[in-house]
Amino acid sequence: MDIIYFFELLGTFVFAISGMASAAEKKFDIFGAAIIGWATAVGGGTIRDVMIGRLPVGWMRDTNFLFAILAALPVVYYFRSHILRFPRTFMWVDSLGLGLFTVLGLEKTLALGLNPAVAVVMGAVSATFGGVLRDLLCNEIPLVFQPKAELYVTVCLLGGLFYLLLGLFGLDYRWKMIITIIIVFGIRQLAVNYQWRLPTIK
Repeated sequence: MDIIYFFELLGTFVFAISGMASAAEKKFDIFGAAIIGWATAVGGGTIRDVMIGRLPVGWMRDTNFLFAILAALPVVYYFRSHILRFPRTFMWVDSLGLGLFTVLGLEKTLALGLNPAVAVVMGAVSATFGGVLRDLLCNEIPLVFQPKAELYVTVCLLGGLFYLLLGLFGLDYRWKMIITIIIVFGIRQLAVNYQWRLPTIK
């Protein structure tokens, strides 16, 4: 299995858990949780694919992505109390998803020959817009627009730039992806722990 495909399935599964955990916190039923998980998992990638003209969008061409979302449902159903009881676990899952989808969105955009700057933006779109849909469907102000969002989108943009920088050293794309995911995850955790935030407009 190609590592990009593996990471895409893993990212879909991880973000589905993130969305379903939010639905569980809101006391949604199983069907509602599945819808929220689906929107969270494929929302960013769908918007990215539409914007770069990669149609039909990824999950419509491969049912394995739907199976990855469905696989997240029993995980949240049986372990929701553990996930909700330990917010840090939820944050780890969300941060891992950010890293995975940042590099996936960037790599898919570069593969089409688009400008690297556009690819960095598409990496951030892939990583964050599923969360925007999740929050809107859960009747919450999207996290990316809140002052308490510790470098949420910024982390993805930094990760994308770091990915491009690694390319200057001739690293294999597999290592670039793995290192960038670790960097995004690490910076996000530091931002949360130390409450790093961008200044607000006053």
